[in-house]
Amino acid sequence: MRPRTVWRALARPDYLLSSWPWRAAGYVLAGVVLGVVVLAGLVGLVAVGGLLAVVLVGLPLLGLAAFAGLPVAAVERWRLGWLQEGPDGDGGTEAARLPAPAHVDPPAPGLRSWLGTRLREAATWRELGHTLLTGFLLWPVEALVVTVALVCPAALVATPLLLATVGEGRELKVLKTVTVTGQAQACALAALGLLALGAGLYGVGVAAGARAGLTRLLVLPRAGEAEARVRELARSRVRLVEAFEAERRRIERDLHDGAQQRLVALTMALGLARLDAPPDGPLAAQLARAHAQADAALAELRELVHGIHPQVLADHGLAAAVADAADRSPVPVDTEVDLPGRLPAAVEAAAYFVVREALANVARHSGARRARVRGTHRHGRLVLEVEDDGRGGADPAAGSGLTGLGDRVSVLDGRLGVTSPPGGPTLVRVEIPCATQPTADGPCA
Repeated sequence: MRPRTVWRALARPDYLLSSWPWRAAGYVLAGVVLGVVVLAGLVGLVAVGGLLAVVLVGLPLLGLAAFAGLPVAAVERWRLGWLQEGPDGDGGTEAARLPAPAHVDPPAPGLRSWLGTRLREAATWRELGHTLLTGFLLWPVEALVVTVALVCPAALVATPLLLATVGEGRELKVLKTVTVTGQAQACALAALGLLALGAGLYGVGVAAGARAGLTRLLVLPRAGEAEARVRELARSRVRLVEAFEAERRRIERDLHDGAQQRLVALTMALGLARLDAPPDGPLAAQLARAHAQADAALAELRELVHGIHPQVLADHGLAAAVADAADRSPVPVDTEVDLPGRLPAAVEAAAYFVVREALANVARHSGARRARVRGTHRHGRLVLEVEDDGRGGADPAAGSGLTGLGDRVSVLDGRLGVTSPPGGPTLVRVEIPCATQPTADGPCA
C-alpha cells in the first residue's frame, strides 16, 4: 500500500526512493511561482484601483480585491491533489483527488445574489487572508527552503564538474564561500552535497506538508460548514419535491375546473341537440357520434386528472386514496392501512404513487389473482407494503417504473425495496420518515 499523504510517506524508510520527494519539491516550487504571481496581481490591482479611484472607475477594482482569494483558493485546492493519493493508491482520478470548495451555491441566479452570498461567507474572508499570506509571507519562506534544501546541495554535488569546466581544473569558489583547488576536495564536497540533498528532500517534504496543512485549514470547508451544506442540500431537495407536488395540484385543479367543466358543458349541449334533431336524419347520427366522442374525451380527461393528483388524496388522505386505487385495480386488492392522522403532503403523494405503480405492475406483469396493501405509521416512519401472489421474478433494475419512484422516495430520506423471487410472491416495501400532523402541510421529520 502506498502512503496517501506526504506525512505518512516521510515516516517510511523508502521515502527517498519514492516519487514523494519530487512531488513535494514540485509543490513547494509551484508555491513560490504562485506567490510571486499573487503578489504582482494584488499590488497591480490595488495600484490601478487607487489611481482610478478619483474618477470612480477604480472603486470596483478595489472592491474586486476582496474576491481575490477565490481564484487563488481554487488553484490551491487543485495543488493539494499533488500531495494526496487517490483510493487506488497510485494517484487516483483527478475528481477523487480534488478537494471540494468551501462555498455554497447562491439562493438565486444573478450577480447580485452571488456577491451577497460570497460577502456573507466566512470562507471568502479566510481565502482572502490565505491569499495575503501567500503573496506577502509564504512564498519567500518557500523560496528560502528551496534554496537551502535543494539549490545549495545541488551546487555541492556539481562541484567536480564545475571545477573541471568553470574552474579549468585549478580553482573554484563554491557557493562563494569555500575555495576548492583539487578534485579530491571537490569529490569530498560532492559526497557531502549528496548527504545534504537527502536531508534537504526530507526538509522539503516537511515544508510541503506544513504548507498543505495551512492551506487545508484556510481554503477547505470545515466540519460545521460541511454539515450545514448537507442540511441545506436536504432542505432544498424537500423544497423541490414540495414545489413539484404543488405544481401537480395546480395542474389538476386547472384541468378539473377548466377543461373538464367545458367538456361537461359540451356533452350536455350535444345531448340537448340530439333531443331536438330528427331521430332518423343524418344530423342525429352525426350528433350521436360527436356525443360519444365527447363522453370518451371526458372520461379520459377525468382519468388523467385523477392520475396527476387524485382529489381524494388531497381531501381525505392516504388511506382513502389507497382504497380508491384498490377499487380501480383490475386485480382484487385487500387494503389494511391504519394511520393515526394526516401526513405531510409530499409523503402522502410519494407513498400513493408507489402504491398505484405497484398495483399497475401487478395487473400488467405478475399474473396474480389477488394483491394486498398494508400500511402503518410507527416509530416516526410510514411503512407501506404491496404484496401479490403472482409469478414473481420482477427486477427493478430492468427499467421498472418503481426505479423513478425509488428516487422520489429517497429525496424524502426514505427507502423502497422490492423482493420478488421466481415463483413469487412479490413484495414492494416503502419506508419514509415523517411525523403525523393535523393538516397536510408541514415539514417531514
